[in-house]
Amino acid sequence: MTAVSVLILPGWQNSGPQHWHSLWQTQFGYQRVEQHDWMRPLRGDWIARLEDVLLSLDAPAVLVAHSLGCQLVAAWAAISKNTDRVKAALLVAPGDAEREELRPVLGSWSPLVLTPLPFPSTLVASSGDPYCTLERATEFASAWCSRLVNAGALGHINADSGLGDWPAGQALLQELIQI
Repeated sequence: MTAVSVLILPGWQNSGPQHWHSLWQTQFGYQRVEQHDWMRPLRGDWIARLEDVLLSLDAPAVLVAHSLGCQLVAAWAAISKNTDRVKAALLVAPGDAEREELRPVLGSWSPLVLTPLPFPSTLVASSGDPYCTLERATEFASAWCSRLVNAGALGHINADSGLGDWPAGQALLQELIQI
């Protein structure tokens, strides 16, 4: 098996120390893609940063995105000429940046990119996510040609969900790494 780099792509406001993203980074040595501004995310800036990190890697990447990070994957994949650098993506609790209450902060993310991803992906959604309905997450999965996993009522699948290092998510990631 070819070695891969695992990139952590947090959403708006980053992932705190108890988020499974941060726990995986510590436990497994995955690399977080640091953004210039976590509080006022601009789509173009975030895309450019992801592109820079991907171009710096010596191995193909598996992306592990949460919330707005999922929208980043779709937006980046739609314009990059380097999508071959990504082996697969785990997309967790995609944020719906077009929700009325989010538009003032996430305006640069609209319209959302709803085109097929050029690599395998699994989208994990929660029936209790306050930032994206299960129906909307299902639309994203369909548009991106992602395998959909309904995780049940886990909220936003973040630290508040009480998942710890989220072994079920790690199992889904390992499936993608093995592709």
